[in-house]
Amino acid sequence: MGRAMAASLVAHGFEVRTWNRSGGKLDGAESSPTIEGAVRGADVAITMLSEDSAVRAVTLGEGKLRASLKPGATHVGMSTISVALASELAALHEESGQHYVNAPVFGRPDMAAAGKLFIIPGGPPESVTALDSLFKAMGQGTFPMPSAPHSALAKLCGNFMLASTLEALAETLTLGEKGGIPPATLLQMLTGTLFNIPVVHGYGGMMVRQEFTPAGFALPLGLKDVKLVLAAADGLEVPMPFAEQLRSRFIEAVAQGHQDLDWSGIALVARESAGLR
Repeated sequence: MGRAMAASLVAHGFEVRTWNRSGGKLDGAESSPTIEGAVRGADVAITMLSEDSAVRAVTLGEGKLRASLKPGATHVGMSTISVALASELAALHEESGQHYVNAPVFGRPDMAAAGKLFIIPGGPPESVTALDSLFKAMGQGTFPMPSAPHSALAKLCGNFMLASTLEALAETLTLGEKGGIPPATLLQMLTGTLFNIPVVHGYGGMMVRQEFTPAGFALPLGLKDVKLVLAAADGLEVPMPFAEQLRSRFIEAVAQGHQDLDWSGIALVARESAGLR
């Protein structure tokens, strides 16, 4: 995701300097061997990482992003992270005289490569406005939230809806198949009537074809996000019984060795539970 997003910025004429935990270079961008070198003198530093621990490791500490970013610059965190971490980063950057905008995205790697992400920025209004040209280079629409933690919560709400749809699709297609309706036939009926929406077309098609690799969004990341949803719900005292069921489904999928599959691979667990192979 990060590589594709950086490539969109390069294509739109932005001067980009990169650092990657796993190495590798991007055509048209300057590559730095260190975080400090990547953000030195920059007005904006963008991070796109897998989870809270990775964001902390890159952002906090000596020689890391916060310590190396100049006063007045903005850290744009585009990862899906906990509400608690978004609040913490906003406060820590403010202490350093910097700005923090939380800006997670909806979209898979192919959408990132096409500059078609949906972006959910939250932070100081003037900082969000100043990032408009960058967001337009990477995405097809922005949906601003009042603050960084609101942005993190909004993204988790969206991912909960996505995970819920995956489970509903998996159970629906399994029920139909066990009853003698070919999955492709049932999906065609669903998308041709009440559910003519991209998420059902896309993920439903993957389930019908059992096309779960390469993973656009791996199963362990789905489990991570459901856990973050439940953590947010605990903090706000909101009962979410279905989220608890989703957590169990994703744990089951990972425990069965499906961690390298796309998160739509929970469909395999639904089929196996119904005695289908």
